[in-house]
Amino acid sequence: MPADGRQLVMAARAELITVEDPYFRGIDADASLPQWITIRPPASTRPAGPHVADLAGGRGWLVFTFIRRHAEPQIVVTDAFWA
Repeated sequence: MPADGRQLVMAARAELITVEDPYFRGIDADASLPQWITIRPPASTRPAGPHVADLAGGRGWLVFTFIRRHAEPQIVVTDAFWA
């Protein structure tokens, strides 16, 4: 992955781990994220399952799962793409 894509993925991970609602429930649930990230669940039947973060207006994306842990929540990125 090119350096600019890798940097954007790392910035997205940092943003995702600090959001108020990592499951992004509701209409404006991702309003606190920077405008270059949009979040969507890949299947509406699993709202607490994996999510897709579209980066830089569709130039790249990553699939992630939020693991809720009491002491330290975790974002696991399972797939990333940058064009």
